[in-house]
Amino acid sequence: MDVTEFYQTFFEEAEELLDDMERHLLALDIAAPDRDQLDAIFRAAHSIKGGAGTFGFQALMDTTHHMENLLDRLRRGEITIDAHGVDVLLATRDVLKAQIDAYRNSDLPDADAAAQAGAALARLATGAAPQDEPEATAAPAIELDRAPVVADGERILALRITGVNAAEQDALAEELALFGTVSERQTQEHALELRLQTSEAAEDIESVLCFIIDADQLTITPAPIVEPIAQTAEAATTAAPEAPAAAPERPEPGESASADSAAPVERRAGTDRRAQAGAQEHSSLRVATDKIDAIINLVGELVITQSMLEQTARTAGGAQVESLTEGIAQLQRNARDLQEAVMSIRMVPMDFAFNRFPRLVRDLGHKLDKNVEMETIGGATELDKGLIERIMDPLTHLVRNSLDHGIETHAKRLQAGKPAAGRLTLAARHEGGNILIEIRDDGAGLDRDRILAKARESGLTVSDAMDDSEVWQLIFAPGFSTAAEVTDVSGRGVGMDVVKRNILQLGGHVDLVSQTGVGTTVRIVLPLTLAITDGMTVRVGDEVFILPLAAVVESMRVDEAAARDVGGQGRVINVRGDFLPLVELHRLFDIQGAQTHLSRAIAVVVKSESRHFALVVDELVGQQQVVVKNLETHFRKVRGISAATILGDGKVALILDVRALSRLTPPLGPLSSGNALSSSSNQAVEAVQ
Repeated sequence: MDVTEFYQTFFEEAEELLDDMERHLLALDIAAPDRDQLDAIFRAAHSIKGGAGTFGFQALMDTTHHMENLLDRLRRGEITIDAHGVDVLLATRDVLKAQIDAYRNSDLPDADAAAQAGAALARLATGAAPQDEPEATAAPAIELDRAPVVADGERILALRITGVNAAEQDALAEELALFGTVSERQTQEHALELRLQTSEAAEDIESVLCFIIDADQLTITPAPIVEPIAQTAEAATTAAPEAPAAAPERPEPGESASADSAAPVERRAGTDRRAQAGAQEHSSLRVATDKIDAIINLVGELVITQSMLEQTARTAGGAQVESLTEGIAQLQRNARDLQEAVMSIRMVPMDFAFNRFPRLVRDLGHKLDKNVEMETIGGATELDKGLIERIMDPLTHLVRNSLDHGIETHAKRLQAGKPAAGRLTLAARHEGGNILIEIRDDGAGLDRDRILAKARESGLTVSDAMDDSEVWQLIFAPGFSTAAEVTDVSGRGVGMDVVKRNILQLGGHVDLVSQTGVGTTVRIVLPLTLAITDGMTVRVGDEVFILPLAAVVESMRVDEAAARDVGGQGRVINVRGDFLPLVELHRLFDIQGAQTHLSRAIAVVVKSESRHFALVVDELVGQQQVVVKNLETHFRKVRGISAATILGDGKVALILDVRALSRLTPPLGPLSSGNALSSSSNQAVEAVQ
């Protein structure tokens, strides 16, 4: 059987186990380590080692064996762990990740990195201080605790089985005799202990016995024959012959399973992931994202077909119209339910993103000599997996920025009367049809005067009368940085502009709120998905546009006398005491035949980036679900337009970019810019058609 077809599944599962391992290590209380957490870390390492042995990934198997030795002694209480030990385990986790990446790319893993990781783990396992011995001498420890070989490929295993009566003990002994020679059998009340000389792997023996007994009833450990196996790693290393540190004696690739079985592994409840996997197979299924995307595209086509049938039913006549209308209404409900079910497949909790940051916060905090506590809120809030993957880089930069520029050093915090440890909070929650993600720190806050000074120095047009929110937006300017010096963390002015651009490309926006001495909050608002959305269909002249429903606040008729000109910068209307700018789409896109008299048109109040304005349209056609088609794939980016969709009558409608419209200064009128927009929009429709 060609096992290479299972490589990808192993790599994905191994990376998930590494993520779990990192999460438990970061949460480990070194003063009083939790046994369950230590067991979970051990199981992750053991599961990776088992898979590595199956596929012959020797370097990965060796490194996880080192980790197992250390973790087994930790959970037995034979040694203790400190902050340095956690650092070593985290560094080893990174080595394992690099080894997995190497095997995935059909490369050889870095032997030096593996040798150094093994040496560090071996020193911790023996209780040696980091400086007690050179790193290279500890690498052969991978072979130290192996059971003495009796014959070619054979070893002695000590087995203990609990919770079995006398009859069951006899049956189990007979079963074990099929694997080799049983000796030193001792029967106790409800327990059986014996030694087995065998060439079979411990995992294979356990797999067979687990059909008869539960996994937590069985303990398997390597056993000595003549000499006790109490030789310490330090003594064995001293007696070991001089040889290259990175090249300990290893079994041949074909013998990887046997070599794996010789490693000292305590079999306790839950150590074998197979029992858990058997229960999980019925509750989850790993599916490639491209298959899910294909289903989502088909659902989108179904929504379009349903719209076409609904359009036909409205224009049809005859006695069957009522029956047809009912059938289409049922189809619409079914299509929406199917769409929601399929979309939910791609939705993953925000913890998927948040869990990547505790390690970054810990490592960067040490580097900056800052003690930072991180908390997450709303980790169960779900977002499209594709969106999460695309916001990881912006989130990473914002977190690094909070640690570097926001949170102060211990001394400054104490001087300001704050706790010595800073606090970084990552929060997520649903807000209407969007998701709101916040990155909050309790640091010094943004320095308004310093930002303005840097902006003037950079040639930006600013004034002291600017609102705080406008001043904070200056940090998103390309090349803008207030750092006094350039470091490997920040100071080059690269990042914040990219953060904002990436978020805008996803149909979202980013805002800043800051208070001197209290802290800074970065708010990111994103749509829940980019595939299907609810929209308000509006007509301007003979053109039909889609307005994202989540942005609509209200609609109203406005008297012409209620509009005011503002110094040649456009018109505003008074809505319950608030003056809202008017954006007249017929002027913006140079649409002929549109309603130009305000009192005969409709003003739709929309909200974008905490700002309200009014769009002037001829008619509100209705509300419907629309399938979002990427305009740039078929044409190019058009200012004021975010995407396109296909209506029920087969025509193409452009989806308005509310954020872009809020930043345009109306009225453009039928001038060069307006004609350019009109020309672009017409060409875009033709391109999509």
